[in-house]
Amino acid sequence: MTFTGFNFIGILVAFGFSFVSGAIWFGPKTFYPIWMKERGIATGQLNSNQNKPVLLFGGTILGVLIQTLTLGLIINSLQHAGTDIGITDGAGIGFALGVGIAAFASLSHRLFGGENIKVWLIETTNDALNLTVAGAIIAFLN
Repeated sequence: MTFTGFNFIGILVAFGFSFVSGAIWFGPKTFYPIWMKERGIATGQLNSNQNKPVLLFGGTILGVLIQTLTLGLIINSLQHAGTDIGITDGAGIGFALGVGIAAFASLSHRLFGGENIKVWLIETTNDALNLTVAGAIIAFLN
């Protein structure tokens, strides 16, 4: 893995897309009401331990930034090693990481935690979509 030739602009653009996409995905007119219902929480009924905006948004920003940086590092390292990675390849790498690792790593946690499978689908579909598009953006801008 190498940071040689690392394109931070591509990472920032991919991060921005992923953050905005997640905000829309979990918006009040999209999946948020369904997601909260499937988690057994009435919409707007977060308790004081759950409703900590600095922790919620700070953690989300940090998580999306680390995902995007990791994806960028993988794509950059492959390109630095001589692999020609286009937009489709970048999207494929993002998709593979989003589905093959992120989604299925969390499946057992959800199942053993007694979560509804719909919660897992809503969350991981967003992650896979964001990583797929982020991979295309990073590859395009690298």
